[in-house]
Amino acid sequence: MLIPLNPHIILAPSSFKGSLTARDAAHAMAIGVRDVLPAAHVMEFPMADGGEGFVDVVHDFLGVTKRVSEVHGPLPGQRVQATWGLSADGHVAVIEIASAAGLGLVPEEKRNPQLTTTVGVGELIRAALEEGAETIYLGLGGSATIDGGAGMAEALGVRLLDEHGRPILQGAQGLPFLRRVDCSSIDERIAQVSIIAVCDVRNPLTGPDGSAMVFGRQKGARPEDLSALDDGLRRLGERIESDCHISVDRLPGAGAAGGLGAGVAGFLKGRLERGIDVVMAISGFRERIAGADLVLTGEGRLDRQTKFGKVIAGVVECSRHAGIPVAAVVGTIEDPVEEVIRSFGLSDLERLVNSETSFEQAVSEAFPLLRCRTSDLLHRLINTRA
Repeated sequence: MLIPLNPHIILAPSSFKGSLTARDAAHAMAIGVRDVLPAAHVMEFPMADGGEGFVDVVHDFLGVTKRVSEVHGPLPGQRVQATWGLSADGHVAVIEIASAAGLGLVPEEKRNPQLTTTVGVGELIRAALEEGAETIYLGLGGSATIDGGAGMAEALGVRLLDEHGRPILQGAQGLPFLRRVDCSSIDERIAQVSIIAVCDVRNPLTGPDGSAMVFGRQKGARPEDLSALDDGLRRLGERIESDCHISVDRLPGAGAAGGLGAGVAGFLKGRLERGIDVVMAISGFRERIAGADLVLTGEGRLDRQTKFGKVIAGVVECSRHAGIPVAAVVGTIEDPVEEVIRSFGLSDLERLVNSETSFEQAVSEAFPLLRCRTSDLLHRLINTRA
């Protein structure tokens, strides 16, 4: 691989969850590059896929100012201070749903998707409407919920009713009893705005690849509860199709954030878009990498889910189309290095966690390790250049 001594290198990592923001990761990689190639022209380009760090990443690109709203958290009776963003002209709002319904807001011993709710997400949308937003981006990722967006919908005026015409219980526990969706009282401003759900995964709502089966355990569901959770989401999808006249069950991204993707599409008539594509469009990534010699990307974990709309997959796809090689530094990987390199079309790969560095060490020392591994990666690329 040919790398000039004064190359133009793009640094486009995602966050390393629990360790580094995307911005911090890009900065660590930049130092690592300059340790090896002091004359390199380096452009730091932190990325996101709609999950953790979405608001922070688009902050600079859209010129948003941060707002804080007190809303319901994911647990019954919980109140949280949720951060979101609003553009200077007030036309564009950016909401990371994890700030109101995120797994990080729920202590591990209290995680139970039967009870957790997305009510706070609906309240954030309402706050954006109050500010006059015309376009609302919802970063779907990191949720503690599997309520299919039911709580969000109720906060915006949708009525979810059982066979007796009474409101169902909040959380996934109420979904099996859903018999009718009544959107007649939905906030009328919803029809006047463009709502874009920025999805970090492309999973359907239900089935073996659906929200409950794939993500239920990490949200606190017991293995024996997964089938019932899946059935509840299926019931929701059926009622949305019958009463809201849109089929959401197999919609790519419908299963994102515990089925919130389906709720946005069905209740709010929003669009579901791959997060990395949205961030690239907002940032002008495709145009700004023109003429680069190398793109370096990375994220905390690279596994089979990465191919379904995560940052590394999107960066590789875009860069290869422009004829630019891509290498990556990641926290951990699921498969052997050689297989991962071949599978993702990378020029090379480095890991923070290896035979000499434990996972715990990689988390606590992420910044210096990312700097060091970036330097190691560049040394190897230079020494093997044609």
